[in-house]
Amino acid sequence: MLLGRAKKLRREQTEAERKMRVLLRDRQFAGFKFRRQEPIGPYIVDFCCFDRRLVIELDGGQHHKSDYDAERDAFLKSVGFRVLRFWNPDWFKERDAVLTSIWTALRPPHPSPLPRGGEGR
Repeated sequence: MLLGRAKKLRREQTEAERKMRVLLRDRQFAGFKFRRQEPIGPYIVDFCCFDRRLVIELDGGQHHKSDYDAERDAFLKSVGFRVLRFWNPDWFKERDAVLTSIWTALRPPHPSPLPRGGEGR
């Protein structure tokens, strides 16, 4: 049932999803592999990079203050994913800022600083 719905969503993408897909497909975005309309648990996410455990959601007005989205985000976080949400108008008006946010989230975390020798003795 969930896989059938995911396939349907892939065929019926929003304009924002179509435009983002062009940039994320075939490892074009810094070599990262993204899947679209991917089932994770009981939910289907717009885009997912499993290597970095990152979910990207493009939202229209129906998502404004959505309890469903809050529950979904909590579930995704509980299984180790970070969730980035962008409003569709932001994607069209502030595309560079959205892509910068995605790039920042994909970069590996900075390692912890090494302790300095001789301090605290």
